[in-house]
Amino acid sequence: MDNKARNIIENLLDEHSFVEFGKLITAKNTDFNGKEPKKESDGVITGHGLINDRLVFVYSQDVSVLGGSIGEMHAKKISDLYKMALKVGAPVIGFINSNGVRLYESMDAIEAIGGIIKQASVASGVIPQVLGVVGNCGGCLSVLASMNDYVVMLDDAKMFINSPDTIEGNFVDKVDTSSAEYQFDNGNVDVIATEDSMPVIIRNYIDIVPNNNAESNFDDISDDDFNRAISYNGIDNVQEVIEEIADDNIFVEVKCGITNVVCGFIKLAGQTIGVAANSETDGKSYLNLEGTTKLTDFVNYCDAFSIPILTITSIDGFESDFNTEISMGNALSKLAFAFTSATVPKINLIVGKVLGSGYIFMNSKSLGADMVFAYPDAKMAIMDENKAAKILCNEGDDINELAKTYENTNTGVENGAKRGYIDRIIEPVDTRKYLIDGFEILYSKNSYYDIKKHNAK
Repeated sequence: MDNKARNIIENLLDEHSFVEFGKLITAKNTDFNGKEPKKESDGVITGHGLINDRLVFVYSQDVSVLGGSIGEMHAKKISDLYKMALKVGAPVIGFINSNGVRLYESMDAIEAIGGIIKQASVASGVIPQVLGVVGNCGGCLSVLASMNDYVVMLDDAKMFINSPDTIEGNFVDKVDTSSAEYQFDNGNVDVIATEDSMPVIIRNYIDIVPNNNAESNFDDISDDDFNRAISYNGIDNVQEVIEEIADDNIFVEVKCGITNVVCGFIKLAGQTIGVAANSETDGKSYLNLEGTTKLTDFVNYCDAFSIPILTITSIDGFESDFNTEISMGNALSKLAFAFTSATVPKINLIVGKVLGSGYIFMNSKSLGADMVFAYPDAKMAIMDENKAAKILCNEGDDINELAKTYENTNTGVENGAKRGYIDRIIEPVDTRKYLIDGFEILYSKNSYYDIKKHNAK
């Protein structure tokens, strides 16, 4: 047996913490090709260990055993690992390196893979699921990757439903749809890593998310000053803004390949917070289809694990193209469902322009934001002043003067504050302390009226 699969686990976990189980399990006898030699562990190493003293369950496929192919007992080991992790409420971390289904086990292997898919479905929203793609991840295994919460892929690994050469009109040299870069750019992979960086990336993710959906998302409070002033130079690089706000400047980003919306996790006074922010290009920020879907999935994840949500908003509207016209309405409806049904604390920080109906879908008061803060120079209006002036202009009017008048009277955040859409206008330097205070107030948020029996008098 190759030591690579075992080394992957040992490089991930705290030193000497790995405890293997199922080591003596081997494949069952089959009617076809029963001469295939049996090897212990049946091509997958399973067990549990610690990451910074936190319990996790781990499996790692061994490509040196029958090509890492999945047979009945191989799949059963992974399913049993899931069941144990669910019993104790601990994350599951898998490493995929497989050439697919074990052909000579036929339908027994297919049914067993279905068992893994079922367990991943049961675990979704209950315990975090993390997948490292270190070799081939094809067919049903790529579906398993999509069911995981966080996917890290080696730059030379392959992931596919169908291999590139089987897609009509395509071949590997034309478009390698199985490559890490392609999967990353299309949102199927969170981070592309090297063998050295993968364990660090996964450990950082496990450090910042809860063990399960019933556990507190508070950790030991860092030494970072609650009232620390932040440096703010605009949102050209929104990741830097998020890091400025975060405890110890640590930001764990997810779905990094889709850049229209930036999502990830920070700590504020020791509490895990999910952050979603618009990302500007050339001074403009538009929600597109991919960004909207990414944001919806992120809000649902945070709500499932009781992680409060912070949105950092600066939006000019919706991207204008054929895909938007065909599918954006459906995507936005799902985003609206996600925000309105999320019961976790929700704070919106307006840092730039919030123009038109796009603002509604970035955690507005109307969709259920508990608190909304805004910077003094932010703009809040139904549309840009120049566009409004063109619509309102009558013959003989000075369109530039009309635009200035509209800007002064209709685009300032003071108007939103007067109407209750903004709770407080804050200076950028004070962002961190106001967010910490807001989330502390909302920590005990509950819908007490939902459990009301009757009037007290």
